[in-house]
Amino acid sequence: MLRNGTPTPTAVAEVSVGVILSLQTKSGRKSLTSIRMAVDDFYSLHNNYTTRIALRVLDSKQDAVDAAAAAVDLMKNSKVAAIIGPMSSREAEFVVFLGNAAQTPVISYSASTPSLSVTNTPYFVRATLKYSDQCPLIAAIVKSYGWHQVIPIYDDSVYGAGILPSLIDSLQSVDARVPNRAAIVPSASDEHIAAELYRLKTLPTRIFVVHMMPSLASRLFRIATAAGMLAEGYVWIATDIITNVVDMVGALDLTVMQGVIGVRPHVPSSPELERFTTRWRARLRRENPDDNSSQFDPSVFQLWAYDATQALAAAVERAFTAGGLDFHWINRTGGSNSIHLAAELGEFKGGPQLLAAVQSTSLSGLSGEFRFHEGELKPTVFEIINFFGRGGRTVGFWTPASGISSELGSIERSAAAKLKMVIWPGESTTVPRGWEVPTGGKKLQIAVPVKNGFNQFVNVERDMATNATTITGFCIDVFDAVMAAMPYTVLYEYIPFKDSAASYDDLVSQVYYKNFDAVVGDTTILANRSHYVDFTLPYTESGVAMVVPLVQENSRNGWIFLKPLTTDLWLGGVAFFFFTGMVVWAIEHRINPEFRGSPPQQIGTTLYFVFAILVFSHKEKLESNLSRLVVLIWVFVVLILTSSYTATLTSMLTVQQLQPKAYSIGQLLQSKNRVGYQDGSFVHDMLQRLGFSKGRLQNFSTPEQYRDAMLQGSTLGGVDVVFDEIPYLNLFLSESCTDFTMVGRIYKTDGFGFVFPRGSPLVADVSRAILNVTEGNIMMNIERKWFGDQRICAAAISSSSLDVWRFGGLFLVTGTVSILCVTLYIGIFIWKEWDELRAAAINSKDRSIWDKIAAWARHYDSFKDNSSMITRNKKTDQELSCKDDGLLQQGGTLNISDVSAPDFASPERVVASGS
Repeated sequence: MLRNGTPTPTAVAEVSVGVILSLQTKSGRKSLTSIRMAVDDFYSLHNNYTTRIALRVLDSKQDAVDAAAAAVDLMKNSKVAAIIGPMSSREAEFVVFLGNAAQTPVISYSASTPSLSVTNTPYFVRATLKYSDQCPLIAAIVKSYGWHQVIPIYDDSVYGAGILPSLIDSLQSVDARVPNRAAIVPSASDEHIAAELYRLKTLPTRIFVVHMMPSLASRLFRIATAAGMLAEGYVWIATDIITNVVDMVGALDLTVMQGVIGVRPHVPSSPELERFTTRWRARLRRENPDDNSSQFDPSVFQLWAYDATQALAAAVERAFTAGGLDFHWINRTGGSNSIHLAAELGEFKGGPQLLAAVQSTSLSGLSGEFRFHEGELKPTVFEIINFFGRGGRTVGFWTPASGISSELGSIERSAAAKLKMVIWPGESTTVPRGWEVPTGGKKLQIAVPVKNGFNQFVNVERDMATNATTITGFCIDVFDAVMAAMPYTVLYEYIPFKDSAASYDDLVSQVYYKNFDAVVGDTTILANRSHYVDFTLPYTESGVAMVVPLVQENSRNGWIFLKPLTTDLWLGGVAFFFFTGMVVWAIEHRINPEFRGSPPQQIGTTLYFVFAILVFSHKEKLESNLSRLVVLIWVFVVLILTSSYTATLTSMLTVQQLQPKAYSIGQLLQSKNRVGYQDGSFVHDMLQRLGFSKGRLQNFSTPEQYRDAMLQGSTLGGVDVVFDEIPYLNLFLSESCTDFTMVGRIYKTDGFGFVFPRGSPLVADVSRAILNVTEGNIMMNIERKWFGDQRICAAAISSSSLDVWRFGGLFLVTGTVSILCVTLYIGIFIWKEWDELRAAAINSKDRSIWDKIAAWARHYDSFKDNSSMITRNKKTDQELSCKDDGLLQQGGTLNISDVSAPDFASPERVVASGS
């Protein structure tokens, strides 16, 4: 609206702004005072502005329908450009949709429910924080103290339940869960609230998050105090809807909130805030002389109302001076018979420009940094307070970027040490554990399996005379020791579960179905079971193995001399014998007469030479250093082979030979023999997955049945092997190790563990207690009590045959040296005999390549006597010396023609001259 018709550059434009508040409440009257002060302060500071907002105030009477009617009146009759309010989320939900239809921005400083979405209603501007913005802060507090379970208590309304999705998501992000919850109707009686609190008291969780209107919260804390739930060990966290009104007289009864932690947006202190508080009190007293709350400070909602009003005034001026704001309304009709409300309201033409100006406004307000992000007030700093005495004291701060800190602006990143000392309920300074077994509740009902065998682990006996049940065993003693090591007392009782012999899976499922609180016994930790229950850390050795009978080896076997070496080692050794002989022959053939002769004679000499090395009785003299090197390495290999062979054969001939009847699952699957397992064990399903048919499986209960069945064997109706977990097999072998042995670990498990419901807080503490028990002498004493000093099985298992891989390095060395030596010899041969080889190739140039190779081979086969050449050379040197001396004595000269060169024309002549 304009003050003087069409605005001129010097005229002041009056813009109507609606205000919808619950004026019957103290909070509404206080907020109205803040809004009026915001308008006066803004234009007194900016008296040169060309716009002025004029407030049109209507009362919603705390009713959503009245709030909607007020909005219709303001838009239809007053043609307001924007609406401030209403106060509650329920009222705002109606008004926001009307404003969205009429393109009128609705600015609420207190509607914090996330169900009011800026995305769905773009003309809604939230000038307050959503209560879901504090959920990461609550999760950070839970994480900092190491708590893992939280119970929300909220009013049963759209407002109260709306926090749950964000709260649960935030808690899950810090590995905390919500095992239970409590919804309380705002109109609930004290008896109903007390009944709900007593139900929560019987649960182990002691962390509660309260999210409800202050009036209902005061009743809740009063009844909880009477029920003894604000005592030591409990933790109560109040959301900002409660904490924000802590300074309002009569809003909360702080005497019943001692030790409660509260969170709220942080309002920084400033001289402007102090001056405003003083003026605000005085004006509130003038406008509401009957209200005695003017002595208290304004809450953050009154500060947001002040800042939101000033942000709207600044946006109106900026949009108007930019020339893009049109204050006119357009009438919309839906036809002659239309009763559509939007058509009756019309449409504010300047709505889009004003909305954009409001959302882009930022200022340093009384509440701190006041800036919108995507139509909502952006969270900055939260304050953590501790209720004690007559008020609350600040113990820490939280920001989305830095997390929790004890001082504002601190960059420390530690956990619980960030907060200052908190005084918890019961005036305790000790951080509560967060849960406990209710002392007034029933004892933990712990299921124990009833076994027919291996009673050393769990044994259930009933006295027929007294009908009393006695439960003992290794697992029972371990659990009792663990409970004794707990930092607190846990009451429990054992209850036999008779159906456990059929399947331990049925026993574990009883915890999932809440028929029992835990399972104690020889229960194996398995992945499929962990989907339904939680296991503690294991307290026994893990894995599944098989026990097989030992059979006597026949030491009178006439071919036992072959057993020290495996077939591959026999074949590998023979191959290297021949290979070494070929290398020695190739090097010695041209220069050593002992490696010449007819082909059968050469083969025999070579093989005899190589095999004679086994007993070091070879007498052939080697001429080449290369062949000597090959033989030297081969002698070293032979020495190790013969020594190992002798040691293994001696062991086989002198030690009692006991061999396992089966070595691997592959042998068993191929043999089609029967195998055994223990009653109720998961091993039955495991064997079927490995490939054993159901008809080949036989169940047993006692170690004696294991022994008898394996001694009988499959042919006599027994089994060849028994599969079971290692703790059972160790117990069995401690009594029968002379006849049986354990073969391998064929299946990996995590051992025995105690079973608790999913998410049970006992699991972590019990696991830590297990570590304390197993790392000390307590576990050793328990094992000695039930299993005795388990002796090491002394049955002699035959020495295993030597395979080729154990000597791979030796064969690699001798093979490499042999190849290098023969390659070097061939290279020297070609270099020295190149002229003769080339001549042989020229003589065979008209023939095929094979003829040339044959010519080279014949040249290689020719004998070259190194010793004869040396003798002839020495003789020639002597003759030359004598002749030279004669000539010199005669005074003559020495002619080269007088010296006849030795004839190397043919090997035969060389041999003749040498002989």
